Amino acid sequence: MFREGLARTLEREADLKVVGQCSSAAEALAILSASGANMILLDVDLGPERALDFVMEAKKKGFAGQILVVTAGVSGQEAVQLIQAGVAGILHKQHSTDVLGKTIRRVAAGEACLEKDYLTSLFRSVDRTRTHTPKLTDRDKAVLRFIFQGLTNKDIGAHLRISEGAVKASLRLLFEKLSVRTRAQLVKVALEQYRDQL
Repeated sequence: MFREGLARTLEREADLKVVGQCSSAAEALAILSASGANMILLDVDLGPERALDFVMEAKKKGFAGQILVVTAGVSGQEAVQLIQAGVAGILHKQHSTDVLGKTIRRVAAGEACLEKDYLTSLFRSVDRTRTHTPKLTDRDKAVLRFIFQGLTNKDIGAHLRISEGAVKASLRLLFEKLSVRTRAQLVKVALEQYRDQL
């Protein structure tokens, strides 16, 4: 009922065209490429199916348009997952159709639209990503131990039985992984964050 009523309302808008409406994710995926749609309005509650699965499958099939989630509500964690999967916005159903129309146009213009309720979850997710400590490989640890001993790249290569070029490549990866630019910074960060592993 909600879907059909919404479709009729949007069809009255001169600059919007409803090219299809579906009752299941499978049905939507089947007609997606042929529909010519450049935006999908998606509910989170799809019965036994999950909106997140649909979003990921639509992206996998090459859908390059925008996806706007229109829902009665979604958990903060699922909102973050949907955003990470590529949805352009999340709007509550409690808003008027006028607000929905404006949101559709904003999303079509390339804006991201998100209910304030989910901002805290999103920022917490970003903070967790920033504070996540990258995992060191056995090679990383071995190279770091030799660096702590003051060995040159050539000496490290001899100990590990790899070329000097391979040692340099390992160092470049370590610099990138630990977000440092110099050997001294590398030693400092490694001692601060990985002392127990080394």
